[in-house]
Amino acid sequence: MRFLGRLFVGSLALVLAIPCGALVLGLGAMLDPVSREVLGSLGLVGLFAGLNDLASGVGPETILFALAAFARALFLLLVVPPVLVAVLGETLNWRGAIGYGAGTGLLTALVPWLARGAVRMGDPQVLALEGRITAILFLTGAASGLVYWLVAGRFGPRDGAV
Repeated sequence: MRFLGRLFVGSLALVLAIPCGALVLGLGAMLDPVSREVLGSLGLVGLFAGLNDLASGVGPETILFALAAFARALFLLLVVPPVLVAVLGETLNWRGAIGYGAGTGLLTALVPWLARGAVRMGDPQVLALEGRITAILFLTGAASGLVYWLVAGRFGPRDGAV
């Protein structure tokens, strides 16, 4: 019965932590001037390109594929790291706020680097922008990990009982 209770609390904690991470990601992207400029230009370019594509006869399925790719990227950034850290924390009976916050933050910040497969050396301005985005992603993951800990981690069993 205790397992079902932990499963319910963990699921509730993830339902609260994932939107919190999305909120921090949105705020971070809007508050960082460089990210805000890039997102603004990409948003307008993407909107105009999508309208031009629709007007020129490109089917809406192409736009749907692009939206699906965007949703998959958000899923990898916002859902996978908190779920992995939560499962690991519950399995190994870790109850520390630092473990949940830093673990989820590091995993979220590493997702783009792991997806790319290698570290690029190049223009210092590009590296600075990547560093800013990595910092925003770390804060995103840390926020969702700490929300998970606040709801499910700090009151969980500490003696290894499941």
